[in-house]
Amino acid sequence: MPDLEHVLTEQLADYRSGWSMGSFGAIAEFHQDEGERCSASPLERVTARGGIRILPQPEMTPVAYETLSPRPHRWSQAVALCLPSTDASRANRAVLAELGPDAEALREQDRDAILFDMGLSQIQVDFCIRTSDQGLIEVLRAHAGRSLFDPDNPVMGHILSAHPHRVALTGLGRVEVYQKIGGPETGGRSPEGPHTHVLPKLLKAGRTHSANVPIPDGLVPCAGLHPGNPVIGPLGEDRDFDPGLFDAFQTLLRAWGNRDYVAARDRSWQALEAGLAPQQFIANASRQSRAGLRNGLRQWRRRHGESVLLDEWSRVFDKGASDIDETGHET
Repeated sequence: MPDLEHVLTEQLADYRSGWSMGSFGAIAEFHQDEGERCSASPLERVTARGGIRILPQPEMTPVAYETLSPRPHRWSQAVALCLPSTDASRANRAVLAELGPDAEALREQDRDAILFDMGLSQIQVDFCIRTSDQGLIEVLRAHAGRSLFDPDNPVMGHILSAHPHRVALTGLGRVEVYQKIGGPETGGRSPEGPHTHVLPKLLKAGRTHSANVPIPDGLVPCAGLHPGNPVIGPLGEDRDFDPGLFDAFQTLLRAWGNRDYVAARDRSWQALEAGLAPQQFIANASRQSRAGLRNGLRQWRRRHGESVLLDEWSRVFDKGASDIDETGHET
């Protein structure tokens, strides 16, 4: 069984790995480039663009998983770092609230800046902004106690134009983002590297995570590790299959992954190795088994190349991407 803290320390030192903290609809991401200057300790990384601190807890539980992609030659992979629901719960504020100076900020220069909880009503994360801009502080204080989503509340416009730091606080640490917020000044796109997303439509669902992520009952994801993907590059581009990255994640998936998913995927590989026709294979109907089978076929293709037999399997079990949305859900 892999040692979790050792894995986290190794992954933090690997620029190919990404990190996230947040919920379904409000997320802060940390990424670093190869050779990017940073200050570092075993469970902390800080660059000029953002930073992360992981605070392991005794009840921290890893859940490794792979999800389907709407692009049939891809799949996603991650490890959710979870806490029991009682330990994961945060303030769950529904209105803007001033929290005072951010004494725990990753950089000393930010510890006198004022932290405001945005009031997004998310169970496992206090999604905050931090600023030393006195003009913005006055606006935020004037509208504290109100929802940012009130139609006549002007605060969100001020936030988007001022670009304060964003700080996601969970029971397992924090992610800080210093770059601009994606919007009019960035061409509507989030900048490369550390960035945040706040999506009101998803927030309304009140979910702690996507239904496609196999988090066991009673656990809540509080941080996410996204190891280097063997078929997707750091900017989301296609890449040649990287067997080293693939094998490294399989070690985590077999130790910390969903058993139905892994079993279905392994059975598909065994059947293809034996040259069986798809009609000879009895597929399990569970969501995770279906995903494991479909990703198994995609992974076999990237590992072993094209074949007539694999095409037959794909026509039966992975007919295309039209039934998968951008989050990996079957539709």
